[in-house]
Amino acid sequence: MAIREIYKYPHPVLRKRAAEVKTFDDALRRLVDDMVETMYAEPGVGLAAPQIGVSQRVLVIDTTVGERPGALIVLVNPVIVSTTGRVASEEGCLSVSGIRAEIPRAESVEICGWTLDQQEMTLKGRGLLGRAFQHEVDHLDGMLIWERMGKVQREVLKSQWKRLQREA
Repeated sequence: MAIREIYKYPHPVLRKRAAEVKTFDDALRRLVDDMVETMYAEPGVGLAAPQIGVSQRVLVIDTTVGERPGALIVLVNPVIVSTTGRVASEEGCLSVSGIRAEIPRAESVEICGWTLDQQEMTLKGRGLLGRAFQHEVDHLDGMLIWERMGKVQREVLKSQWKRLQREA
């Protein structure tokens, strides 16, 4: 296992739709192990493979940030199959560091994907888990939180982000 570099906006891998995983092998397991270790090291509640430079449809989520055994979710080729409600809540992103914003998302979601053992899995999430599902699937589709903001909010926060980058 290794902690990998988090790719930051505006890296092109973050804007590209990730490829479906075709082969479930040891390389995929190593990728997931690295993703989990990287997510916990940041710390974050979720990570999509493109965020470490791998354009494959894989995500990991643990809303307890490693505090509760068994809370880790690993999904390969995930698809959101249904959503209900609408709510805005503060959200950040490891690939757009320093920015937090109110982002509107579905209140609850149902997501379907595959485990590393090639078992189909359907999960429901609301609150932070539902938000994490949507956020990470956005990464797999080449979307960042900028696309979920209104135009004025996006311009203000991009300006703030640019200032933070100059100061860093």
